[in-house]
Amino acid sequence: MALAVCSLCNSLFAQETTDTDLSRHNFFYAGQSKQRRMFIMKDGQVAWSYQDHLKRGEISDAVLMDDGHILVAHQYGVAEVTQDHQTIWSYAAPEGTEIHTIQPIGQTHVVFVQNGKPAKVVVMEIPSCSIVREFELPINEKGSVHGQFRNARLSSRGTLLVANMALGCIHEFTSDGKEVDRWERFLPWSVQEMPKTGNLLITGRKGLVQEITRQGKTVWQLNTTDYGVTQPQKTVRLKNGGHLINNWYNEWSKTPMDTLNAPVQAIEVDKNGKLVWQLRAWKKPDLGPSTTIQLLEEPINRNRMFFGEFNPQSTRPPAAPMQLLPTV
Repeated sequence: MALAVCSLCNSLFAQETTDTDLSRHNFFYAGQSKQRRMFIMKDGQVAWSYQDHLKRGEISDAVLMDDGHILVAHQYGVAEVTQDHQTIWSYAAPEGTEIHTIQPIGQTHVVFVQNGKPAKVVVMEIPSCSIVREFELPINEKGSVHGQFRNARLSSRGTLLVANMALGCIHEFTSDGKEVDRWERFLPWSVQEMPKTGNLLITGRKGLVQEITRQGKTVWQLNTTDYGVTQPQKTVRLKNGGHLINNWYNEWSKTPMDTLNAPVQAIEVDKNGKLVWQLRAWKKPDLGPSTTIQLLEEPINRNRMFFGEFNPQSTRPPAAPMQLLPTV
């Protein structure tokens, strides 16, 4: 894939002519907001919505699975909900901790990162909410709990990729807490493994989206600030080689939103770096700030997700051999 190089002038011209049709993509949507809301958009209309009235915390991560259930991490806990608004199970974050990301492991377990001092990776049996495995994560001891971690994703090798915002790096861990690899000098909000290649797609808090090899070589990158996207958090690789990138708006900012010039919530950039679509839905429907956008055609099959020995019956390709990092 060619390196995308974009100028601000070109991007501003593209914004004037970009498609804004809400029916371009069918997607699941959630965001860090003062309201804990989630949506499913089909054919440009709200097909489903959910609102949690507890009014505490923010939805930092949500995963739509192919059984229709949704895993949600909302800062002060995690839960599994159905599309008829039933809560299958819920778990409250211990006092002094926060949970901003979650992944399913088959039918009987989930894994999440628990911000705190110490911060931990936690494997939990569901629906009993019994902790069956945990191990500590490296953190900045002087930093805030809130600023530690936002995103972690399971890999095809049954490892966990963890975006460490505070330390500016990506970790890869086995289920028993061994660090397999580390990629440094990033400002990562999220990380995910690309199918087929095994490369990592990293979305940075300062607007840099990068695909790197496991050897750390950059094979593609894009600066979202060239498109006016200053708060990207997650990126979706499209089948046509393009990218869908969210743009989070901070509702806690002291500067009120300019409603006459409201920010985009997401953009689509084609494989050549051209802006071809943007999401603006602040009124009829009001989707709120954007953190998670997941295409409906790509729900997560929880039965295929595994973390080491957890969900070992999962059908999966042979894992590549791993060498652990030396112990410091």
